[in-house]
Amino acid sequence: MITVHPQYVVDAAQTRTAVLIPAAEWEEILEALEDLDDIQAYDAAKAEGQDAVPFAQALREIEQESRQ
Repeated sequence: MITVHPQYVVDAAQTRTAVLIPAAEWEEILEALEDLDDIQAYDAAKAEGQDAVPFAQALREIEQESRQ
């Protein structure tokens, strides 16, 4: 679990308008979001029922596509 230490920016009516967090905590949040994206992509691929591709083959295909 990520621990955050937010500081709130408020307007004249004391309504929260923005949040400040330390940069290191922001980096942790970004990493967690990237992990979540990976998990969601994996779940979506599994739901499509596609056949598994060996990792080495997948890398070759990605490299070939990037050269085109």
